[in-house]
Amino acid sequence: MTGLAVEDTGRTTHTAVALMELRKRILNGDFPGGTRLFEVPLAETLQISRTPIREAMSRLAEEGLLDRLTNGGFVVRSFTFADVLDAIELRGVLEGTAARLAAERGVTPEGLAQMQGVLARLDSCFGASSDDVDFEAYSDLNAQFHAILVNLAGSVVLQREIDRATRLPFASPSAFLSDKTNIDIFRQSLHVAQEQHRALVSAISSREGTRAEFVAREHARIARRNLEYVILENPDLIMRVPGLGLLNS
Repeated sequence: MTGLAVEDTGRTTHTAVALMELRKRILNGDFPGGTRLFEVPLAETLQISRTPIREAMSRLAEEGLLDRLTNGGFVVRSFTFADVLDAIELRGVLEGTAARLAAERGVTPEGLAQMQGVLARLDSCFGASSDDVDFEAYSDLNAQFHAILVNLAGSVVLQREIDRATRLPFASPSAFLSDKTNIDIFRQSLHVAQEQHRALVSAISSREGTRAEFVAREHARIARRNLEYVILENPDLIMRVPGLGLLNS
């Protein structure tokens, strides 16, 4: 490998590290909406050169977490409540399309078995009582379930658009599933969500496209209802939900 290739590989690695770290800090609320980010202090904090920091911020601007300033630099983006609802609704539409395509086109026995395997592991996240839920395990498995769902559609275009839509913190299928959001109403909603997971697997295996699309879109609305509860009924919980610190007051 030439010296130039080694240099490019190292920069790519540093950019990936910077991207992950900055995204995490934004979503955790370390940088509230409206905060201007400066390359030099970030480079010093992360112990990475300025070029990967700049490249990472450009990527985050493409994801919609940062805005470019007209005079150069980046600022953490703020979102309205309507923005959040639209993002969740968009994910529901896209995942509904993925579910319908998977059902109508048919899936391989291996693909269906993979989905059923994750479904069974999701079941194991629930304890004997309705309040006993392993949030972290459920979050990881839920992300796997949704990734499999999208893959089963067999559409690179759809995969790309869903990836783009779910990069916003509140649009992710696991937006309300971290240990910080171990909130009663969220725990209760997981039982409904798991029933919908079962219905999705059933509809896809039976090749019922319309039913699969409806269930997937309704499934996304659980996140909307959880969000409305936090914003409209119990705003003291806002800072416990990753990403909601980016909302305009």
